[in-house]
Amino acid sequence: MSRCAVLGAGAWGTTLSILLAEGGHQVSLWSYEADLVPEMIKYRENRKYLSGFPLPESIDLVDSREVAWQGAELIILAVPTQYLRAQLKGLPADALVVSASKGLEEKTLRRPSEIIAEFHKGELAVLSGPNLAKEIAGGKPAASVVAAPQLSTAEKAQKYLMRDRFRVYTNTDVIGVELGGALKNIIAIAAGCADGLGLGDNAKSALLIRGIAEITRLGVALGARAETFFGLSGMGDLITTCESELSRNHKVGYEIAKGRKLPEILGSMKEVAEGVPTSRAALELSRKKRVVMPITEQVNRVLFEGRDPYQAIEELMTRTPTSE
Repeated sequence: MSRCAVLGAGAWGTTLSILLAEGGHQVSLWSYEADLVPEMIKYRENRKYLSGFPLPESIDLVDSREVAWQGAELIILAVPTQYLRAQLKGLPADALVVSASKGLEEKTLRRPSEIIAEFHKGELAVLSGPNLAKEIAGGKPAASVVAAPQLSTAEKAQKYLMRDRFRVYTNTDVIGVELGGALKNIIAIAAGCADGLGLGDNAKSALLIRGIAEITRLGVALGARAETFFGLSGMGDLITTCESELSRNHKVGYEIAKGRKLPEILGSMKEVAEGVPTSRAALELSRKKRVVMPITEQVNRVLFEGRDPYQAIEELMTRTPTSE
């Protein structure tokens, strides 16, 4: 049995804690919301973010990061990307750190692992894939991918996370795995708009395929391998996030198509829709790298400039003809 720490008690962090506990590990689950910890202790359940799923007794619930990671061999960071940097000071150098955050830091355009590497010089891996927390917590089978520059580091993380119902693959393309998990949320917002407008399955299919095309273009320009985006962290995660009613980013797009304003939508959500800040960061990156990303550009206009979703669709459909 190993000591593990999970920072971030949202639905995904809580689910990862449950998976680790099922593997026989002693887990410390940290929440920055002080009022959430006593509630989870009282009910042995995260009623705010993962209601209906009991927490094993081998999960300690703490409101101190230092207490959570003391003596931990594995530290999983499941903090929203925009808040990740503030939680990293003092990370133990001898622990294996796994990032489960998806997004791009809006101010710096950095991926989560790049942010973490500023504070942690030890072993570091990233976890991404089509992983809806409630399905996994409920015992449904799923697969994911863990990536690290050294295959041995990825394999080490794989051993901690692998379960009969949670299959974990390894990869060494950290950039591709992280970007797949981050950029698909932008396309999910567009897919939500398409569903809210009732545009049909043909339009949705075209959106997903052209979405993965522009994700791949930016990824390759940033040093990723093209084939990574057709795996679990790319196309796999994209399909799930664009199709599921459990997707927060899909919900944002859907509600915008129904006429609600972005601040109202975000204010009504318990958890962060990472695709919103990531869309701005991705657009800036695409301009710096001179990569054409028409869907990302239209998502930004709808989110931040008040463009009508129908007008955004029209502009995408009437672009200059080109080859696939």
